[in-house]
Amino acid sequence: MSRLLFALALSVPSVAADWPQWMGPTRDGVWAETGLLDTLPAGGPKKLWSVPVGGGYGGPAVAGGKVYVLDYQKAGGDATNNPAKRATLTGRERVLCLDAKTGKELWQRAYDCPYKVSYPAGPRCTPTVSGGVVYALGAMGDLLALDAATGAVKWQTDFKKDFDAKPPIWGFSGHPLVHGQLLVCLVGGPEALLVAFDKDTGKPVWKAGETGGNGPGYGPPTVVTVNGAAVLVHWNPKHVVGFEPLTGKQLWRVPLEPAYGMSIATPVLAGDTLFVGGYTSAALALKLTGGTPTELWRGEPKKSGLYPVNASPLVRDGVIYGCDADGQLRAVELATGKRLWGTTRPTQGVEKEAGDRSAADATAFLVFAGDRAVLFNEVGELILAKLSREGYTELGKAKLVEPTGEAFGRKVVWSMPAFAGRCVVVRNDNEIACFSLAKD
Repeated sequence: MSRLLFALALSVPSVAADWPQWMGPTRDGVWAETGLLDTLPAGGPKKLWSVPVGGGYGGPAVAGGKVYVLDYQKAGGDATNNPAKRATLTGRERVLCLDAKTGKELWQRAYDCPYKVSYPAGPRCTPTVSGGVVYALGAMGDLLALDAATGAVKWQTDFKKDFDAKPPIWGFSGHPLVHGQLLVCLVGGPEALLVAFDKDTGKPVWKAGETGGNGPGYGPPTVVTVNGAAVLVHWNPKHVVGFEPLTGKQLWRVPLEPAYGMSIATPVLAGDTLFVGGYTSAALALKLTGGTPTELWRGEPKKSGLYPVNASPLVRDGVIYGCDADGQLRAVELATGKRLWGTTRPTQGVEKEAGDRSAADATAFLVFAGDRAVLFNEVGELILAKLSREGYTELGKAKLVEPTGEAFGRKVVWSMPAFAGRCVVVRNDNEIACFSLAKD
């Protein structure tokens, strides 16, 4: 977000805002509300409500006074996590709608959904709410368009049956993207890596891209503006690709291959520079000019660049901030890829040495609110901090929920919160809870 937009956000009275999709209203990780706590009280922020939910990695969305979230109700099977092996489960996926003020359930939509994925706790995607419709994508490729007020099904599709898509080992994870009249999804079918649906009818408008030799990847597409023109950018396990959003026509592509096909983080544009990074070996900055991009730098693992895993990085004032595969929150110079600093304190609550395998893939989800960073880490802590080229300064920390998942022998909660109505809404595999972050 530009300094001008920050100034505008700070100059108007605070109003309750929605968080209707992954990464916020404009999918840029900016929380524009004001009147927020300057620090966190010793006992933590006030809990407004908490209700039980099933398992899942997908975060909540907040829109029109309602909270939407997906979960999984396991009926049978072994849910032990194994990064290299699919678990076979029986159960149901659900879309839940709750009152944002009280947590009271307003409706639910459940459907049978046998799982055959690694890390099988539940759905991965945050619902996308637009125009009175909730678009919900489950871990096995079930896409539902539901009436936001009642939960009635407007249309639905199954990526496996309708597009011959094979579920990735870690499940379908690309948060649905609304662009104008289109709903663009990472589908992963042959000749249909991406599919743009008419958001009202579910009819495919265009299909584009191939899955390549290492699956479809996991990251959602994004729309950026280059010289006044919209470009749909998606990173698959082989290339970063630019498309014409309304037709799916490929405009350009640049090679970039992460380890294990883990193209997860969404490319982020700052000015005319696009940063893309992923697991252990992929970090790239491109200058976008409207034609073929110009490569500015590629990272050297353990020397330069950023290699995010579960959480997409953000850029501010020429610095990339994100969680590296070694578990550190790292700051990297956007123009050069130079590493400025790194620390595991925001991801794990304690400082660990670089290379400590107990911190592998440690995660903190990051948003910016004014001049501060707000982080929610894998041990269930909410953190207020200042981030700069010079370092990380913690302003306050509070435990909100317990980590209920497992990864590499440690307990984790890997779910992006929602920030709306001066509140934060978080979930683990047992509960979804709302806490007030308002000053008054």
